[in-house]
Amino acid sequence: MGEMKRRMLSGESYRDDDGELLAERLACRRALDEFNGAPADDEERRIEILRSLLGSLGERTRIMPRLTCDYGAQIHIGDDSFLNYDAILLDCAHITIGSNVFIGPRAQLLTALHPMEDHAARRAGWESAAPVTIGDGVWLGAGVIVCPGVRIGPDTVIGTGSVVTRDLPARVFAAGNPCRVIRSLEGEAPA
Repeated sequence: MGEMKRRMLSGESYRDDDGELLAERLACRRALDEFNGAPADDEERRIEILRSLLGSLGERTRIMPRLTCDYGAQIHIGDDSFLNYDAILLDCAHITIGSNVFIGPRAQLLTALHPMEDHAARRAGWESAAPVTIGDGVWLGAGVIVCPGVRIGPDTVIGTGSVVTRDLPARVFAAGNPCRVIRSLEGEAPA
């Protein structure tokens, strides 16, 4: 593993124009071209592509095309989850999606960060990344954006179009821009 990749995965500042990272993103795009272009009735082929691309893919998990990601290898998805059309998973850091998670169309899970205060570093192409963690049983409505470094607790529901900028606890309904907790979800968790 090269220095820039090591820095990226450890949350340090790195340059994404590094040869190793460029090659890995190109390989990912090629695999995604195959996944997104596979015939509609060839689910077996799409799953085979995902199993070779992603860090891990749970049993009975389905991902609808068009999927977009940077590397694939930093994405881990549990069992029985569903990612609807046009998911964008920018995996410069780890993205962990639990089991029984439902992600609506055009949702975005973002890990990339750019220097805010240091405009010279930003212009020079330095960036960093922070992981995103989605707990078991979470439901993200259509168009939800989850920002870098966010953790969403189990069984939480995020309203359509929300922008999640900070951690959310388990078993709440949250919505808005920025996303905030609206109410607790008190029902019994399924067995």
